[in-house]
Amino acid sequence: MATIPITKRGAEKLKAELHRLKTVDRPGVIQAIAEARARGDLSENAEYDAAKDRRGFIEGRIQEIDGKLAAAQIIDPTAVDAGGKVVFGATVELEEEKSGEVVKYQIVGEDEADLKLGLINVSSPIARALIGKEEGDTAVVEAPGGTKRYEIVAVSYV
Repeated sequence: MATIPITKRGAEKLKAELHRLKTVDRPGVIQAIAEARARGDLSENAEYDAAKDRRGFIEGRIQEIDGKLAAAQIIDPTAVDAGGKVVFGATVELEEEKSGEVVKYQIVGEDEADLKLGLINVSSPIARALIGKEEGDTAVVEAPGGTKRYEIVAVSYV
């Protein structure tokens, strides 16, 4: 099985979701199914059908998270010593060559990515263009909106 890179923070977030699903959501939906069953005829009981659907979603998500955590390669960005190179977990400050706009991104795993928070997926076009580069290098990103060129201003591992 292939490993899935994930930051320490991302792994903790998945573990917290898994704990909530097992200790809060699963017992809650089991109770809802029991209450719906107690109301009688299940063939026309929308509450019963909805609770069963919710239980299926919860069980599927539990299996998905269990699988991801089993295959996870947890990386602590603060422990990375990449000699200034952009690697998984690195935080990169970029300046777009044409506009001069400065942006800051951290390269993270698929489940952690959130562009609004500056967290980009390691397999995104911009992250792929940055991996292996150093401060002062230029990264050419082939994005859906066209080609953009970014100068790497700073690389840190926080």
